[in-house]
Amino acid sequence: MRTRNKTYYRFLHWPIWIWVFFLAPGPLTFSLFAHGFSVANSIWLVLVLIGTGIAGLYGQMPGVEPAPYILRFDEDRPNPLYRKVCYTFAWNAVINFASLNLIGLIIAVTTGAWIMGTLYHYVYLPLCIVILLIGAAGLLPRVGRSTKREGIERRYFYGSVWSVTIAQTVALILWKAMPAALAHTRTGSAIKLFVYAGTLAAMGIAAWRGALPRTRPILPGEVMVD
Repeated sequence: MRTRNKTYYRFLHWPIWIWVFFLAPGPLTFSLFAHGFSVANSIWLVLVLIGTGIAGLYGQMPGVEPAPYILRFDEDRPNPLYRKVCYTFAWNAVINFASLNLIGLIIAVTTGAWIMGTLYHYVYLPLCIVILLIGAAGLLPRVGRSTKREGIERRYFYGSVWSVTIAQTVALILWKAMPAALAHTRTGSAIKLFVYAGTLAAMGIAAWRGALPRTRPILPGEVMVD
């Protein structure tokens, strides 16, 4: 049974939470990918580095603790506040960006209008608030009052993270690589939508089958091992 987290293991989890909280202001993130790094992005990044760095030193982020909090999967233990907060914001990064990008592509295909900036400006914050409220109510995987369903909820979480991260990376590459004359047409939008949605579906199926890291089925009572 693993009784402590190695230093490199703790350090390698820090960038995950830097990224999660850096993405939190959606319109600012949209501006980053649309126009490049700005002064506002830099200031926010510094604040996130300081905040997550302090939390990491005190072991107040998942994976950055001196010792793993969950030693036996499906054990009924109280879920610490820092896990609830971190995973709620992680779910926002997963659900919000994936949903808006998908909706924006569907609108671009059906109407020919590219309104991604408008979506991030007007829809991101209300959707973020809804997700945070759902998380505060303990209704998202890994943010409930108990860790009893950790064995299955970790599959939901990591499967979603793998699917959305890879799909959006592929979409970003396609967006940058596609010729401008094609990118702003319905055909170009349809290609992006097909690739993006197809990647989401393919990765989701792989996660469901347990073929991606941390998505395999966990047996009740299975222990956290080195």
